[in-house]
Formats: sequence, structure tokens, C-alpha cells
Amino acid sequence: MKKILLTGLLVAAAFGYEATGIEVEFKAFKTPLKIGVKGGFDKISLHSKPAKKLKNMLLNTSVMIETASVDSKNPGRDKKLVHNFFDVQGVGKIEAKIVKVDTKVLTVAITMNGKTVDVPMKYENEHKEIEAEGVIDLADFGMLPSLGAITKACYEKHRGKTWQDVELEFELQYK
Repeated sequence: MKKILLTGLLVAAAFGYEATGIEVEFKAFKTPLKIGVKGGFDKISLHSKPAKKLKNMLLNTSVMIETASVDSKNPGRDKKLVHNFFDVQGVGKIEAKIVKVDTKVLTVAITMNGKTVDVPMKYENEHKEIEAEGVIDLADFGMLPSLGAITKACYEKHRGKTWQDVELEFELQYK
């Protein structure tokens, strides 16, 4: 029995943890009633190094998101988001890296528009998946000109109001 247990521990120690996939979603808000609009991205490059400890794997995980791959399940909206939001300030990519891991909070350094902001994200670890959520303020990234442009382009539908806070979520699968 001891030999089987020891063998199992050695196998786990040798292979450890490895990220296998990621999904990133956002929820932006429009109208004075703060109606949420969800979306995600189709082109996300995941970079991660296997590690013996989950925390170390997380600290060696980053992503690069191509903003032109935005997907809100509405092609017309997606074109507007690319042209009237991301392209306004030349934001072709968003980068994110986990820089701190605590018991229930990850700190993710997000770089957009040449500015990096550490964003605290609550997370849970269940079924070999890290699910995290947090909020960014577009002003922290100098993105208010883009916010103004999308508000103008969607003035009628947004009733003149597009909010500068955006909820973020990601699901990181690992084995």
C-alpha cells in the first residue's frame, strides 16, 4: 500500500500542473439603466509553463488577446467595437499576466493602450478550472477617448450613456 501511494505522489510531482485552455469574457454597460452587454474574444494566445505547484503554474501564465477578434454574438456590434473603440486609440492587443496568487484573489497585470494596471480578481478553483472575475475602469488605461467614440457611435442605442467600468471574467483550464 505504501509503495502504491509513494508511486502516485512521485507521478503527481513529476507532472504537476499544466494550463490547457482559457476563455475570456467581458461585460460592458450601456444606458442610464446600466444594461450589460457580454462578449469575448476568439483569438487568445495562452502562454504558460508547467509547474509542480498550482500557484507556480498560475504565476507563469499570461495571455495575449487580439482585439479585432472581439465576439459579442452580434457581427454589427463587433465591427463597431473594433472600429469605434479599439481602433480609435490603436489598441490591437491586450496582454494579461497573473502576478500574485492569494487564497481567494489573483492579481492580474493587464496591459492595454500602453498602460499596465494590477487588477484584483476573486477566483475559485473547481474541477481543474480557475474561474476569476474582476472589474476594470477604462480611465485607468487612458481609454476615455475610445469610450467617447463608442458612446457617440451608439448614442441612440446607449441613450447617451456608456459606462467606463467593465467586468472581466476568465476560465483557465488545467490538468
